[in-house]
Amino acid sequence: MIDKESINESGSRAIRQSSKQKQKENLKTLVENSSVSKVRSTGRILKYGAASFKRNIWLSIAATLVMTITLIILLITIGASMILGATADAMRQKIDITIYFTPGTDLETLESMAAEMRKESNVSHVEVADSNMEYNNMLEENKDNTELLAALEDESMHQTMLSTMQATMRIKVYDPDDLSGVRYIVDNSELFQANLDNLKEPTYDVNQAQIATINSWANIAKNGGLILGAVFLVISILVIFNTIRMAIFSRREEIYMMKLVGADSSFIRGPFLVEAQICGIASGILASTAAYFGFSFLAPKLSSYGIDISRVAELMDTSKLVLVYLIVIGIGILVGSISARLAMQKHMR
Repeated sequence: MIDKESINESGSRAIRQSSKQKQKENLKTLVENSSVSKVRSTGRILKYGAASFKRNIWLSIAATLVMTITLIILLITIGASMILGATADAMRQKIDITIYFTPGTDLETLESMAAEMRKESNVSHVEVADSNMEYNNMLEENKDNTELLAALEDESMHQTMLSTMQATMRIKVYDPDDLSGVRYIVDNSELFQANLDNLKEPTYDVNQAQIATINSWANIAKNGGLILGAVFLVISILVIFNTIRMAIFSRREEIYMMKLVGADSSFIRGPFLVEAQICGIASGILASTAAYFGFSFLAPKLSSYGIDISRVAELMDTSKLVLVYLIVIGIGILVGSISARLAMQKHMR
């Protein structure tokens, strides 16, 4: 005899399993439809944002131009700081300290003093020259001066020049800002003190004034650029803020109807955000392009004045230029997004 309770239990179990399977299928279908809906919704947001950009074309152009100026100022500030900093570093590397010794100091004594100087940890290179070597160097430097060379052919003039030509020691250091070790050796070594020329002081501070000037220019460029950039950044935010505000005002009835039919908040706000981001993208492209061609035009002239442009030139290389564009465009998008969110937070309630 068939157990009715077992049959009923088996039937209930089958129904529950069937119900769960249908629920899973319904949820799967819902998720798939939701994904399709999100893609469609995103496409519509992008379409409406582009249309809004065209609808308010003059305000959009104004916002783009102001933001472009802001980004150009930012790029100029960064570039100027890099160029001036690199130039100061290059000048530091070229600095050498010259110590003058009495004419006639023999080469053996000079080498002994050089060996003592090389013990200083900050010293990277030491080179010495006696009076004869300095005299020959002077002739080489003035090889095109025929009048001087003709005068030096006279033996008495030759001996006079040689007797007044100081021997030298030229020192290169790792850190030009710390010469305490070099000064200590020169001031406290008996060998140095016995042979120093009292008529010419060691050139500790030569070029330091120029380096200080370049560093001050770098600080001025950085601080002035940041202040000017901040001013234009505020202006950019205000212009984009007003652009989005006008767009919200012109579409207020449409927004009201969308809210009545239950449109999602992100769908309503999305086009305005896209409009501001289009301004950011356009301004980023324009600013990067202007900076690239501006640097390409100025680079040869800057190099001719001995200004080190290597750091900026590396960024303008094809392999890194795309990254520069993306960073600047990203900054433009960020500024546009912040401005649009501020406008929507205040006017879309």
